[in-house]
Amino acid sequence: MPTTRAASKPSARLQREKVRFRSGKDSCAAWHYQGDNGAVVVMAGGFAVPKEPGTDRYAVAFQAAGFSVLAFDYRRIGESEGQPRQVVRIRDQLADWDAAIECAAGLPGVDPAKVAAWAFSLSGGLILEVAARHPELGAVVAQTPVVDGGAATRNAARHQTAGALLRFTGIALRDALGSLVGRPPRLVPLAAPRGTVAVLTTPDALEGDRALVTVDGPADWPAVVAARSALRIGTYRPGRVARRIQCPLLVVACEGDQSALAAPAVKVASRAPRAELVMLPGGHYAPFLDAYDDALAAEIGFLRTHVLEG
Repeated sequence: MPTTRAASKPSARLQREKVRFRSGKDSCAAWHYQGDNGAVVVMAGGFAVPKEPGTDRYAVAFQAAGFSVLAFDYRRIGESEGQPRQVVRIRDQLADWDAAIECAAGLPGVDPAKVAAWAFSLSGGLILEVAARHPELGAVVAQTPVVDGGAATRNAARHQTAGALLRFTGIALRDALGSLVGRPPRLVPLAAPRGTVAVLTTPDALEGDRALVTVDGPADWPAVVAARSALRIGTYRPGRVARRIQCPLLVVACEGDQSALAAPAVKVASRAPRAELVMLPGGHYAPFLDAYDDALAAEIGFLRTHVLEG
């Protein structure tokens, strides 16, 4: 059976409405939270994580601070269209960001000159490329970003058994080959204990069960991805574009991050011309858990300074 993660029980209905925008031949689903300060934050979840568990908690807080939010699902994930399902393609997701930014700039009450972007984990790496190609963005927040896929993959291998790693590699290769003849994806869990076939078996990856919960959304969500999707991560290094990022960039890194690693993120912050770094204690999901208040305060302060006052 596919792995699912349970959501938290909503205490009240959120003030948001569903919108859709086109990306390629498909329609992407998004939540629009309307604010009142003229600025908008475009958001997306991490690797194969839908918008509700990936963005709900921060989106609600940004809206309470006056920002509009457009939180979207990538194609093939969540409520967005696209086949085959649960397949992550980096080039397509970058195009989804382009389309989402265009959509956000046209939302009611939004000043097109006050658009920001926020993402975490693999998506936090993606928005480095997004920032490099969209210098007009008012600000970008990369939270515990995967900026060096090779380093992250090598580190992850140290937290896996040799047998499980070989099984995972075999499944991923068969999945990739099967895709060439139209076979359905072979799905694997996003995270699981060491010795289990999964994308991540790092200790802090297991905290996703507590961290990635919806505020007001589906009762559960599929915490699985097509195995073929993981093959590209090992060679993906979005940190290489750091010097080309001209908009204000906030990098939020965690000292004990075992899934994305802090050192490559710190290097990005030192190289991007207008970057700031916030270093927090804890692992990959600390900004959703014990470090949430500090992360949120830093991010809202950064957005206010650069998007509203900049």
